[in-house]
Order: sequence, then C-alpha cells, then structure tokens
Amino acid sequence: MEGLSVNSSLFNSRDGPSGPSVPPSMSIDKLFPALLECFGIILCGYVAGRTNIISATQAKGLGNFVSKFALPAVLFKNMVLLDFGDVIWPFFFSILVAKVTVFFVVCVLTLLVANRESRFSKAGLFSIFATQSNDFALGFPIVEALYRNTHPEYLQYIYLVAPVSLMVLNPLGFAFCEVQRWRSGEHHQQSKVRVLGLVVLQVIKNPIVFMVVIGIISHFLLGQKIPPFMEEFVDGLANSFGGTALFYLGLSMVGQLKKLTRSTVVALILLITAKLLVMPLICRGMLEVLDNAHSSSVNHSSLSNYAFLYGVFPTAPSVAIYASHYNMELEVVTSGMVISTFLSAPIMYVSAWLLTIPWMDPTPLALALQNVSFNISIVSLFALVWSVTVMLLSRKFGRVPHMFTINLFVAQLLACVSMISWNFVVKGESFLSHVLIFTLLYTSLYSTYVWPGLIILSMLLMRRRRSEEVQIRPGLILITGWGLPVLAVSAVLLSGEKMTDTIDSAFFYGKTQVICTSVVLCVSIVVCGVSLALLSRQTQDYQTFERQSLSVSEEDLIPSCETRAQSTVEQPATVPSINTDCELCECSCARERPMPDMITSTCAREQTPVRSGQCGQRCASTRCLLVEEEQKEADRQKTDIQTTRHVLLCLLLTVSLLANLSSCLWWICNKVPGRLYLELQFFCVVLNYGQGLISFAFFGLDKHLIISPFKKRLVSLWQGWGQEVTDSAASEEIRLTCSQFLTYHREQCIRDIVQKKSG
Repeated sequence: MEGLSVNSSLFNSRDGPSGPSVPPSMSIDKLFPALLECFGIILCGYVAGRTNIISATQAKGLGNFVSKFALPAVLFKNMVLLDFGDVIWPFFFSILVAKVTVFFVVCVLTLLVANRESRFSKAGLFSIFATQSNDFALGFPIVEALYRNTHPEYLQYIYLVAPVSLMVLNPLGFAFCEVQRWRSGEHHQQSKVRVLGLVVLQVIKNPIVFMVVIGIISHFLLGQKIPPFMEEFVDGLANSFGGTALFYLGLSMVGQLKKLTRSTVVALILLITAKLLVMPLICRGMLEVLDNAHSSSVNHSSLSNYAFLYGVFPTAPSVAIYASHYNMELEVVTSGMVISTFLSAPIMYVSAWLLTIPWMDPTPLALALQNVSFNISIVSLFALVWSVTVMLLSRKFGRVPHMFTINLFVAQLLACVSMISWNFVVKGESFLSHVLIFTLLYTSLYSTYVWPGLIILSMLLMRRRRSEEVQIRPGLILITGWGLPVLAVSAVLLSGEKMTDTIDSAFFYGKTQVICTSVVLCVSIVVCGVSLALLSRQTQDYQTFERQSLSVSEEDLIPSCETRAQSTVEQPATVPSINTDCELCECSCARERPMPDMITSTCAREQTPVRSGQCGQRCASTRCLLVEEEQKEADRQKTDIQTTRHVLLCLLLTVSLLANLSSCLWWICNKVPGRLYLELQFFCVVLNYGQGLISFAFFGLDKHLIISPFKKRLVSLWQGWGQEVTDSAASEEIRLTCSQFLTYHREQCIRDIVQKKSG
C-alpha cells in the first residue's frame, strides 16, 4: 500500500482532535545538534583509525576500557538510582516481547537456511545482532535531546530495558556459539554439561552483567543512593563513557566494508531489515497491545512513539567484539554494524520531526504523497525502458528465469505509466477513466508483488531438476503472474465501494482494497520466503556434493590417467607426438562430463580416435586445452542464469513487500494510525514506484553489452585506437593460455626447475 486518505482522522494522534493547541511530546530543537555531536565524534574516531593516528592495538585497549570499566560504571550508577515507582511496566514488557520475538525468529530462520557446517554460530551471532541496540553511546544522547524537557522519566527506561539483551538473550546466543565450537572439534572432548558451564561462567564473568546485578542489589540495600565516599569515583568513570564509546565506535568501523562479499550481502539485507524495520514495528505494536488500558491517554501515544524510536537504534559495537572473540561471522557483523549505524540516523531524524509537528492538514499531505509518486514514477520509467531494452538486446529473455524477469520489468513499467496517468485522470470527473486507470495501475502493481516469488520458485525448480524429474512449466507461471493480479483487482472492483473523498489510489475502494492488498502481499511473501530458504539449502547441498565428488574423482582417477601418460611416454616410436596430445584430450576435459564437440573434432582431424572416459590431471596438448577453455567460456555465457543478481533483486523486493504489508496492517489495526504512519507511507511509495531503479541496478548494466564495450572504448581513448585493437585481440587468448598453464602445467614446471637446480 502506498498512499493515505484525505480523511482528517488518518494522521491525528490518539489524544483527541489534532490542532495547533496540542503540544508535542518531544522537542526536536536539540535533536540535530545531538545527532551532529554523536556522528561527529564517530567521524573523528574513524579518521583517527584510517590515518593510523591510533593503531589497532591501541583501539583494542580503548574498547576494553569502554566495555570493562566505563559502561559497567554507568549501569551500576543508574541501577542504584532507578526509580521503579515511575516505570510504566507495559513499556518494559513490550520491548521484552519484541526483542524475544525477533531473536527467536532470526534464530529459527538461520538454523533452517544456513549451511550446516556453521549454522549454530550464525544463529547465535545473527540473533544478537538483530536485538542488541547501541542504547548507551548513541541512543541515550538522542533520547535526552528529545525528551529531557517533556518526559525526563523516559531516560531511565534505557537502563531498564538494556539488560534484556545483556542478561537474557545474549547468553542464548553465546550458547549457540559454544555449541558450534564443540561441533567443530575445538572442544569436542568436553561434555555438553561442561560446555553449558562455560557459557554460564562467561556470562557471570562479563563485567556488564555483573555490575547490573550488583547495581540492582545495591538499589534496595542503599535506598536508591550511592554512598558519598564512592559517588565521585563512580561519576568519574561513568562520565568518561559517552565520548569515548562514540570515538571507539568510529575506530571499529575502519576497513569493515572491505570485508563485504556476495555471500554476506544477502545476510546483511535480512539482518538490517530485521533491526531497522521489523524491530521498531513490533516494539510499537506490542505497546499498543499491552498498554491497551491507557490507549486514550496522551502518555500512551508518547510511549508508543518512543517504543518505535527505541527500535530504530542501531546495533551495538559490542556484537563485533563477540564475533571477534569466537572468530565467527566477523565480516557480516562488522559490516552490518557500520551500515545500520548510518542508516538509522535519517530514520530517527525523520521520525522525530514528524512526531513534533503539532498539527497536520491531511489534504496537502495527500497531495504531497501524490507528487512523490508521480516524480519517482517518471525517474523509474526511464530506468525500466533501459533495462527492458538491455534484456531484449542480450537475447536472454527466451530462457528461464529471464523470461519471468522481463515480465517483472514490464509490470513495473506499466505501474509507473499508470501512476503518471492517474496523476492527471484523478483530477477529472470521469468515473470510467478513473476505473480504467485504477484497474491498470493495481493489476500491474499486484503483478510486481507476485513476480519476485515466482522468479525464485522457477530458480528452485531449475535447481531441483538437476537431481530429480521436475518439469518447469513457463506457461503456467506466466498465467499465475498475470492472472492472480487480475483476479484480485476484479474482487476489489466487484465488492469494494468507491470512496468519494480521496484522491489516493491506495484507498480508492476503501477497506476492501486494503484487505485484498494484504492478502496478495502475504501470499507473495510466503512464496518468496519459502523458495529462498529451499533454494539456499539446495545450493549448499549441491556444493557439498560437488566437493565430495571432486575429492573422490581426484583419488580414484588421477593414478589411472598418470599411468596412461607414462605408458605413452615409454613408447614414443609407435605413437606420433601429435597423436599423443590428442590421445590425452580425454584427460583434459572437466571431470565427470562428456568432452566438448570442438575438442572431438580437433582430434578427429588428426585421425586419432578419442575414447570417452574419465578425466585426469594434465594434458600435454595446448591446442586441445585452449579449444576446451573457449568452449567452456561460451557454455558459461549461454547458460548463465545470473543467480546472485536474481536472488538479491527478489530479496530487496521482498523487503518492500514486508514494508507494504506493515503499512496495511497498521492501517487496519489502528483506528487513528498517527504521524509515524506517514513516514511508513512515504517509504512504501518510494519502494513501489521506484522498483525500476532497483531493477536497473542489477540488470541495466549488462557486462557484455554495456560494461565491456564501455571499458574498451575508454582504453581506446586513453591508449590510442591502434594499440587497443591489438591488445584486445590478444588479451582473450593470453588469458586462456595462462589459465590452462596454471591449471595443468604449473606444478610440473616447479618440479622440473627444482630438479635442475639440485642437479
């Protein structure tokens, strides 16, 4: 869903009629200075690390001071001074339920999808990543800037909810990491009881957990007051935390994004989505459910907004310390910490800005949202025209899954054209034109919801077809991709009632349309999620099988081929040298696969029969190997389905589906959605009509049609036309020759050189 109604109640807060007399629940005047202070100190730390003013060893010492001295002092001080009488416990339990829910969802999904060799470590660290927020170094200054003048009691909530992760969830994640250590053999001689004891001991030895427990005990023993003789000491350590922790955060970011790989990008997208999108929505939703008794109060509305802002806090740098300690998943955790930190800043600022607006007229907001839809559709339209043209020129649209991908592009293009048309038609009075453009708009938009799941499903069927008798029916998938949206729009037109007070296409047929959109989104998310999980497991099983079969073939087949090569060398008089080369062509082919036709024909021209057999280690014929390499390269280009690009595209589109579903459920479950709903709506608009930009990023720059010719053109302009032609003509043959030398002849050359020197 991507719009908002012009009904005046849509964005009003729960505290009654919206108007200028309603005071805001927070102050935004100090928010920007607070963000500038936090990220300025982070930038200073990053510069110090990048320029090596502070070395890695020194940064580690600074991190130890923050985590073992300063932060424990902060927690001890605030546990002693915490006033439990002012705490609204539904807020605490809503954060608790939200964190536990996200923790176990991430944990279960990781166990189901991840590689069996490392799934326990991933489950533990990924779950901690998605739930442990940077509450103290980054979160507290922002909350202080927003609520010190209006709700100062909110500041102590951070110290109340932080132990949820430190004392409840993190030990579970550590247990999974210890299980991974035990399974990998590092502590395999130890019993399971001993492993459990190590986890408990590690949690108790953690100074953060230890000082939280001591602080709670001292709270009741000392009567909420720190003794004068130790007050200055505790304050000195606690006051050193803020700037030092932010500076260390900047230091810990140095060089982390270089560790990104293709395999980590998918995990990063899912983890950041869970942390910055799912977590704040669940936090706010849980508060709405648990604090239902005070749903009409001003404080309830303020608390629900605070719960949303708390969920947006980025991941704490201590998670990277945990990953480094266990030496597991360091690339994903450190890169994700950097990205989530910088993505959270604009989300927090926009959310706070919307919450501090005392009064909003829905009519200009609806017009603003319509203008955003119109503008993003124009930009996306050009990107989609380019992407479709590239797909047609590359001639990939005739095979699976590209034939489904181009249908996704067409659906996105039609959605943009329809939204541009809607911007003009909706201002008129023609009912027929309204219905026609609405039908085209939502048929294409629903189709963009459906196609990502169908594309991943087709790739899963292609993977299963290699090992099982599974047939792909492109016609059936095409009918589903366009037929299901047509049925959904027909149901909306037949059962919905046209709203006369809205210009927004998302509410043109009222609640019926929103429910129908939710159903389509749910089905699409389930199909795409299940297909992605099964595809990941299939890919891992296939890679494991390939490694096992490769090791078996090396053990069993290499000796036989070497024996044949030796016998050929021992009888040089009976077999000509050129025939020897072609006789060994069968040993140059890829293991466990038939020889290419080009190699067979090459050996046939030399009048040497080539027997079909197993493959060995080396071949003496450069000619045969060069032809084989050319054939393999051509086969790769013909059969490349661009798996990584399709998976990343469908994954990002699934994230947009999740955002749209959250928007629909938010509108259905809340009589007055509130101001934060506006932020979610603008986000959904950009995702819905900006899909073309995502498609262009993955498929608009084809390597053979765009990138390679562009690079050659740059080389020709830089070096001169004549030299470029000579270099480009020889570069491919040189690359293939180098490749076959490194594969088949390098080891033998090393042995020959060593023998000559020793002689």
